[in-house]
Amino acid sequence: MRRTGLAALWSKGAQHVSAYQSFASFHAAAPAQISIRHRLRGHGSTVVSEQAGGIDALARARRRIRDGACLMVTGGIDSTLCAWGWAAHLADGRLSPATEPARAYRPFAATADGHAVGEGGALLVLEDARAAARRGATGYGVIAGCAATFDGPDRPTLRQAAELALADAGRAEHVDVVFADGAAERRADLVESQALCALFGPYGVPVTVPKTMTGRLGAGGSALDVAAALLALREKVVPPTTGTGRVADDCPLDLVTGAPRELPRLRVALILARGRGGFNSAAVLRAPQTQ
Repeated sequence: MRRTGLAALWSKGAQHVSAYQSFASFHAAAPAQISIRHRLRGHGSTVVSEQAGGIDALARARRRIRDGACLMVTGGIDSTLCAWGWAAHLADGRLSPATEPARAYRPFAATADGHAVGEGGALLVLEDARAAARRGATGYGVIAGCAATFDGPDRPTLRQAAELALADAGRAEHVDVVFADGAAERRADLVESQALCALFGPYGVPVTVPKTMTGRLGAGGSALDVAAALLALREKVVPPTTGTGRVADDCPLDLVTGAPRELPRLRVALILARGRGGFNSAAVLRAPQTQ
């Protein structure tokens, strides 16, 4: 409705725009429709922190579970591939100018020059473990830790978000894979690489950016990364970063590229996300058998 409404506004005038246009684009419209369709009752809210939003919503749902809710539907989805959205993306200046799709999104490469935009995301069912067991549900993984920080002037805090999430997880165990934010901007990539090296050492843990296969999805990006990480924990396979060939020398990361990598002992995943304006979020996932 947003796309057709905007087209009608520009081509025919305001009298041809439905009254529903205003709240069809409202952030709370999607959870409202989900709750109506599935007859869900209880707490409902919307988090707006761009790429970090999926993890922020997950953390909020986790708090509701701890407060007594037995089940929450959570995640993030975004759709900005319309004229209005493209105008904002172009004004932002972070889109890659590459005309070849394979070269349009190359995180941690020396030639990184921006990202490609996608649309979509993922929704997850977060449930109290005892309630899930009573109904015979099979869990994909455990949300072991979550945290969020906000950057100060010239002071990135992504590392602190990761440290807080790991502390929240409550175990000083080895992280088996990192699903990185992977902005594909040289300065942002360097900040993330430095954070990961400080946490795990150079080439200390496999890193991947599977969103190179979908583009950056705004609020849906980190939610899809969480879903991908849960599937990776189940299958013991890390999806690859498809756009990057050679990793930049100043980003000493063990980046999974080319093909998926099998990790038979894959049990713990760290997911990182950054939103425009300074938002940072991190989540720690464990395979079910390592609770």
